[in-house]
Amino acid sequence: MALDVDPTGPGDPLDPLDPSGPGGPSDHAISERVEELLAAGGTLPVVTAGHPVLRRGALPFDGQLSPSLLTRFIEALRETMRAAPGVGLAAPQVGVPLRIAVIEDPAPVPEEVRVARGRVPQPFRVLVNPSYDALGTERVAFFEGCLSMPGWQAVVARPARVRLRALDAQGAVVEEEFTGWPARIVQHETDHLDGTLYIDKAETRSLSSNEAVAARWAQPTPERAASALGFRMPG
Repeated sequence: MALDVDPTGPGDPLDPLDPSGPGGPSDHAISERVEELLAAGGTLPVVTAGHPVLRRGALPFDGQLSPSLLTRFIEALRETMRAAPGVGLAAPQVGVPLRIAVIEDPAPVPEEVRVARGRVPQPFRVLVNPSYDALGTERVAFFEGCLSMPGWQAVVARPARVRLRALDAQGAVVEEEFTGWPARIVQHETDHLDGTLYIDKAETRSLSSNEAVAARWAQPTPERAASALGFRMPG
């Protein structure tokens, strides 16, 4: 994969984006990496589980990219997300350790799925330095996948409602409440920026290949999978 660090290990000083060194990666190193990615053309390569960048907390965005480079990078994230296809993509998933993510969900699902999961269309959004807080105690569980863990899904219980705080691409403050599937997307993508993958929060007994999910667990909710695979649903 194009962005793998030197195989001697995640702390190898040859990796200019290793944040564990003094002061972390320089603004120049981050900007240079983004320029290299964009110069290759086409969609960006998505790194997969096992790449250290997915486990290091991303750096707050603080002007490491010029406004024009940030605009180009966001557009590349959008194209990559749509091509995958996915409903969200975080900068660390393309090897860039910045707290930037994009989300979008056309929600082309049957009515029973829409109702059960609260999955409604979401416009394209840019989330810069996002964080979220759970609202209330209700938790809901559904199968969830990730572009950085291709071929697999697992059931994850998450807060049903969250309050998002972030900046948009122009630096304006965003504070909004999300429920249902949009709340799940916000949590999943923000977790990436903290070095957390969905599998960290999943019911591990539910881990299933995409083929198994399609053949056995395509119901709107995962109760049948819970009974057959032996894991608990929340509540």
